Amino acid sequence: MNRRLGPCYRIDVDELISKGMLESLTLIAPGTPLREGIDRILAADSGGLIVLGCGPKVERICTGGFLIEAQLTPQRLSELSKMDGAIVLDEQAEVIVRANVHLVPDADQVTTETGTRHRSAEKTARETGVPVVSVSARMGQISMYRGDQKHLLQPITRVLSRANQAAATLERYRARFDAVSASLSALEVEDLVTARDVLLVLQRGEMVRRISEVTEMLLVELGIEGRLLHLQVDELAAGIDHELELVTRDYLADSGVDSVAQALEALVHLSMERLPDLYTVAQVLGIAGGSIDSAMTPRGFRFLSRIPRLSSTLVDRIVGRFDSLQKILNAGMGELEQIDGVGEVRALQIKEGLARLAESSILDRYS
Repeated sequence: MNRRLGPCYRIDVDELISKGMLESLTLIAPGTPLREGIDRILAADSGGLIVLGCGPKVERICTGGFLIEAQLTPQRLSELSKMDGAIVLDEQAEVIVRANVHLVPDADQVTTETGTRHRSAEKTARETGVPVVSVSARMGQISMYRGDQKHLLQPITRVLSRANQAAATLERYRARFDAVSASLSALEVEDLVTARDVLLVLQRGEMVRRISEVTEMLLVELGIEGRLLHLQVDELAAGIDHELELVTRDYLADSGVDSVAQALEALVHLSMERLPDLYTVAQVLGIAGGSIDSAMTPRGFRFLSRIPRLSSTLVDRIVGRFDSLQKILNAGMGELEQIDGVGEVRALQIKEGLARLAESSILDRYS
């Protein structure tokens, strides 16, 4: 059975760039002095080679040039770029350390680039591990190199268009996730849950998480141009990781911290080709022995976590005492009061909270 996930396949969720590259992109995002200086370089039909780091590895391959040690400003950067050599900044891209520098990386470094500036940038990034920016006047392009990775910055209008598309896809999948999550809650109250219902929640939740990662990557590249969109994405992705953890704790055979973490890690590394197959998801997570139609019983972590002011410690104690949601729902006041940390007042709060949640879940399902 292969359940296709629809429009999100238009977004390259398998082509996420590394955390290190994302951190480097924040330094040249719109709104930063470095990006303004780079834009000035392009506007002047000039080019540039900018090294974002000045440690010993960089010093070893630098020859000639001038020691500057001046605060970075867009004007200074664009003027210094008129010289042929590279410009070396500090790691925070706040200080211009050197200018008109000739970079001499190891000649044996392999490069896929053809232009002199781009070849130097790629070799320097690989040898030193620091980010290197190459600004091409002829192509009107900005390229970021870090380690073995290269990222070509797209025009802001194109990035904004992609980010809006990603946010729209994220909104659709968040709605689908909320729908299957609400359905699971109602089925839990009625004790009618199957592995299929659980796997759908985990599958849709993982898709929301992946699409939000793609969108976040685009928002990093947008800088100040994506501030409003960032607020929308944060709201749409809020609580997904926590919800996936609670569902996994409820239905995984071993709900220990390490087992849950390993299961979620396996879900994260599941390829886009395999994620739509619920049988594959079941096998990877070790849920219901790979059978997606078998009945399942929740422990109650997810339901109890929705009761206001109920700590995770108390949730663990309650689940440890009863080990199933149905037993918790049917527990009397006296049984709840026997749990360490649950007095008469707290027991009443739990009973009333569970009753409200059960009622609202059923109403949502059949309304």
